[in-house]
Amino acid sequence: FNWSYPSVLTDLCCRPAAGASGQYPLVQNVTVTQGGTANLTCRVEYNDNTSLQWSNPAQQTLFFGDKKALRDNRIELVRASSSELTISISDVSLSDEGMYTCSLFTMPVRTAKAYLTVLGVPEKPEINGLKKPAVEGDYITLTCITQGSKPAADLRWFRNEKEVKGAKEVNAEGKTFKVQSSLQLHVDRNDDGVAYTCRVDHVALALAPQQATEVLEVQYAPRVEIIHSLEVPQEGQYLKLECLSKGNPSPDPVMWTKDGVELPDLDRMIVDGRELTFTSLNKTDNGTYRCEASNHLGRSSAEYVLYVYDPNALGQHGTDHALIGGVVAVVVFVTLCLIIVLGRYLARHKGTYLTNEAKGADDAPDADTAIINAEGNHAHAEEKKEYFI
Repeated sequence: FNWSYPSVLTDLCCRPAAGASGQYPLVQNVTVTQGGTANLTCRVEYNDNTSLQWSNPAQQTLFFGDKKALRDNRIELVRASSSELTISISDVSLSDEGMYTCSLFTMPVRTAKAYLTVLGVPEKPEINGLKKPAVEGDYITLTCITQGSKPAADLRWFRNEKEVKGAKEVNAEGKTFKVQSSLQLHVDRNDDGVAYTCRVDHVALALAPQQATEVLEVQYAPRVEIIHSLEVPQEGQYLKLECLSKGNPSPDPVMWTKDGVELPDLDRMIVDGRELTFTSLNKTDNGTYRCEASNHLGRSSAEYVLYVYDPNALGQHGTDHALIGGVVAVVVFVTLCLIIVLGRYLARHKGTYLTNEAKGADDAPDADTAIINAEGNHAHAEEKKEYFI
């Protein structure tokens, strides 16, 4: 804070008293939270026992020196001396805000003014518009409201820990403000159990922000998935099928069927809640198994086609597959070799053609004649060969 230097009230009929030229009251502006205590201090660097006085925005004298002038139990003297006059105002209200004046009764009277700012504390926010429970697909508007702030508070929304943006509206109510923020939601199953929090940020709540939280409950139709314990079921093995169904309300119990009818009554086949267990598989267990779950919002199902393999046949199939793979590899290798040999043969033949054409090209009018000439020359050359025995 900066100390405020005085203005001078000059009385035309009076002259300044001796030594008064160096006397100036010094004050500072004060900010206090509604309900708190404000201390107003007026100091003088050089004083010759001249009296100090505090007065309120209505120009009512509060204290003249150490003498209380206004009957208000909230206003008390803190310190009074020739160089300082400090008073306190407890349980400050918004009506206490304004310009307070410290007067030094020299000739002329010198004054300094300090502004008392009172912060309005926002009330705890309330969240309206929540439907309990909501249904997947509903449109919901959550509205957060706080009153009594000065200056106007700021409202922030959080979805769990992540901040989301709302639409803010501010309305003045006398010296304070009513602030509200709206958040529009198109709810789905992912919103079930999510906490929406409205937080009030304000200078008067720097150490302890106010907030309100509502947990959204969303009802939705079930979704079903079947999890199986074996990738390749074989005769004699243990198999567990688990029906994972998620819905709100919880779709209990689930229903198992085989090929569209009830499950056969077998000791090897056990239904325990969401689980269907085969203690020892055999070929008669082959079929399409269906799990169905429902609640008042809808139903859902999933299917699992079970085919039980013969372990011995499965091993033979594995051998056959390996043999077939080996044969295919050999065929591919032979084909590549043939392609390489053919390519080299064609390249050499093309080179011979070009060489013969060049030999007969000197006296030939065209390429065909050049080849004929070249072949003739080649024949003559053969005739001229001598053989030694």
